[in-house]
Amino acid sequence: MNSDLTMQVVAMNSSKLQTSMQVAVFKKSHDMQTDLLETLMQTALSAPPPGQGVKIDKLA
Repeated sequence: MNSDLTMQVVAMNSSKLQTSMQVAVFKKSHDMQTDLLETLMQTALSAPPPGQGVKIDKLA
């Protein structure tokens, strides 16, 4: 009887740990994607270097 209860407690703790690890990985992945998006948006919204964009290439 005691070993049955012990196994249930161990299984619950293992499940809790696995869930918390999944949440941590998901949060880290989200933060990394947000940082990448912010970096790309800064590059896309910044002004072009001097001399670039002066002529329009109609052959492109």
